[in-house]
Amino acid sequence: MWKPPQRIKYIPLVDTWPSAEDSARAKLFSPVDIGPMQLQQRTWVPAMVPWRASEDGFVTEDVLDWYGRFARGRPGAIVLEATGIRDVPSGPLLRIGHDRFLPGLKQLVNRVREESGGQTRLLIQIIDFLGIRRRPEREKYLRQFLRITDRHRELLNFSGDDEAIRERLCELDDEALAEILDDREWEALSMGHRERVTDTHLPHIAELPAVLPELFAAAALRAKTAGFDGVELHYAHAYTMASFLSATNTREDGYGGALENRLKLPLQVFAKLRERVGEAFPVGCRFLAEECIEGGNQVADAARIGVALAAAGMDFLSLSRGGKFDDAKRPKVGEAAYPYTGVSGYECMPGYISDEFGPYGRNIEPTAAIREALRAAGYSIPVVVAGGIHTFSQAESLLQEDKADIVAFARQALADPDWFEKVRTGYGSQVRLCEYTNYCEGLDQKHKQVTCNLWDRLELDEPGLRKSRDGRRRLVAPDWNRS
Repeated sequence: MWKPPQRIKYIPLVDTWPSAEDSARAKLFSPVDIGPMQLQQRTWVPAMVPWRASEDGFVTEDVLDWYGRFARGRPGAIVLEATGIRDVPSGPLLRIGHDRFLPGLKQLVNRVREESGGQTRLLIQIIDFLGIRRRPEREKYLRQFLRITDRHRELLNFSGDDEAIRERLCELDDEALAEILDDREWEALSMGHRERVTDTHLPHIAELPAVLPELFAAAALRAKTAGFDGVELHYAHAYTMASFLSATNTREDGYGGALENRLKLPLQVFAKLRERVGEAFPVGCRFLAEECIEGGNQVADAARIGVALAAAGMDFLSLSRGGKFDDAKRPKVGEAAYPYTGVSGYECMPGYISDEFGPYGRNIEPTAAIREALRAAGYSIPVVVAGGIHTFSQAESLLQEDKADIVAFARQALADPDWFEKVRTGYGSQVRLCEYTNYCEGLDQKHKQVTCNLWDRLELDEPGLRKSRDGRRRLVAPDWNRS
């Protein structure tokens, strides 16, 4: 992952933890309404992909244990990881694109209910993503994957058959080859081929506005059938819906260009979904406060997006930032580009090596500006903030200052799933604080089972413990024994 050149090293913030009596009076542990649903507290575990599903997208025992462990900490809400809406192979990621996934998802809902004593609401984040390929070997790409055109012949000043053209291309050094290949061909060679929403010359990309509303709506109805408390639409980061919202979306079919056009499909998806699940089922979305890329959406754009989503009737908005393919680091041959390796990726998951601003709370002020725009437009929709929040004082102060309505803890909840119960009951001094080394992010990038280095080597001899595939790490945090 990219790191700021200043390379200033930070440690977790020092906090004075509240007593149980103080926590009982805190806004953080007060109820909040999300449309027709009420959370018992304003704490939120956002979607994180742990790579524990089966290869064909089913819930496994490891998935049940993962979410059951978060539920024992009794946060106000947990959002299930990004779950694919298409019935297509996508590796060990959860899927909801067919009814055959429902039994496992129902089992998961029941597990969270049981482990949290009914205190934690469970939502599911549903996502669509486009195709991306691993970076190919140079010669393999030139001999097999590149489509030879007259443009190549003209630039090479050579009129041979396709095989002869490929031979000539293989003989060129990279500098010369970059002059012959167009931008997308060079990207396919150096980064791996990646589909974009602007590739409307491809029929399946051109048809996305006609296809996605029904796919999302059907997935949401399955979520309701499975017993989830609500749905979060994934409109963030590097994926399909975020790409439609992005200022980089230049589609010329009425779904790109001006912001009102870029909003059309996200709003159509929501309208279809609302029609299918009804008004009594909470639906919101996660989108970006800032894209953090050249030519991307900034806070003012996100504020307009937020107001449009609120006006459409969404029940909550959850704000993230960055995490785009546009500035991703060049992957190794045989690996795929990862959208959290560039500057925008750092803004999404800043680490303890940072700049003068530091890694904690980089998304708070952008979120606050969007919330202020919503309130100015007359909307009271709750806003979820995330990003480097790990202490009670951080969380409580931003709620008291009306910068957000709900606080999301991602890496901190991974480091200590009991943060919420420890702080609520006056045991905050026992919290295992995230050090923001991004050890977890490194595992995610390699599609390995995500764990935290603060606990994955502890108590490995625990009876019945489920371990990682290599047998070296525990897959869930040790239980909290009050003392």
